[in-house]
Amino acid sequence: MDIGGSGIKGCPVDLVAGQFATDRQRFDTPQPSTPAAVAPVVAQLVESFGAQSDALTGDGPVGITFPAVVQHGITRTAANVDDSWIGFDAETLFAETLGRPVTVVNDADAAGYAEAAFGAAKGVKGVVVVTTLGTGIGSVLIVDGKLVPNTEFGHLEIGGHDAEKKAADSARERHDLSWSQWAKRLQRYYSHLENLLWPDLIVVGGGVSKKHEKFLPLLDLRTPIVPAQLRNDAGIIGAAMLAATAAGQAR
Repeated sequence: MDIGGSGIKGCPVDLVAGQFATDRQRFDTPQPSTPAAVAPVVAQLVESFGAQSDALTGDGPVGITFPAVVQHGITRTAANVDDSWIGFDAETLFAETLGRPVTVVNDADAAGYAEAAFGAAKGVKGVVVVTTLGTGIGSVLIVDGKLVPNTEFGHLEIGGHDAEKKAADSARERHDLSWSQWAKRLQRYYSHLENLLWPDLIVVGGGVSKKHEKFLPLLDLRTPIVPAQLRNDAGIIGAAMLAATAAGQAR
């Protein structure tokens, strides 16, 4: 499941192939998007797949992505959802509502985890950094296949500024930057990032990654940097993987 500010999406996942097992379904996120309003919609979405997938006819695990910092099932922030989620035990709510084991994870972390398992970072040992360039800069850190959750590398201070305010795709659009002008900002950001983390690979996601050929070749880094592959499927796939792992099911 993938909970967002405008929509709640879900799909059973084939954990061997790393892809959707059937067609994805989407319901509108209720407004206001309080826990009490969202939980029944998630339950309805899960139930809608019951006749299509054996995985959802019993008590199989459910992974849920959420637009927030998530610590041990507690949503610590709330981006584009109701503020009542801040400090809320989301994992317990969904487990009780669904009657299943539930894993709640930050949406970017789930997507990055899937990218490392089935996408552009598959088979890469060591440190992988996945970034998403959009309204802000999301970041995911994978070390030897293990997720280090809730990193906020988009908020690194560079030259006295929050990095994402200068280097996110929204900054490119806001300031009407050419690809080469934006690449100079990305160069500074990624150079700083690689000097802090010394990653083995950087993966670039977000909607603008579809145009990666316009800006990635302009970067001069010691670290290989490649576009993401799983696109919008990544979050749901990663959430399902993490839920299966937490429930003790092998991929």
